[in-house]
Amino acid sequence: MTDSAGPVPAEVDDRQAIEHISGRALSQAWPTDALAPGSRVMVVRDQDWDGPWQVEFAGTIDAMGAPEPNEHDQSLSGELLYWVTFDAPQYDCDGAGPYRKAQIWGRFLRG
Repeated sequence: MTDSAGPVPAEVDDRQAIEHISGRALSQAWPTDALAPGSRVMVVRDQDWDGPWQVEFAGTIDAMGAPEPNEHDQSLSGELLYWVTFDAPQYDCDGAGPYRKAQIWGRFLRG
């Protein structure tokens, strides 16, 4: 017997993993004022501290999940969290990684 479903695309596999860990489905309702999926961005470092990434690098806004409001205590009013796929694997400021995709605060993205 063979599996006729074929391989699962990486995007679907990533989304299923994140949904399993978070215990909720990722929204697919894209905000009208958000960066569009497929947009090229630079992920930049914070000028006030040594982070959140070791270096600045390029990536693409990922359609895995729509941008969501950033509810962290230190977020800016109306700031969104975006899924970004990196052009090359990256390490965070603590040396963890390599990461190929992450949820990035809007303030660290430049179009």
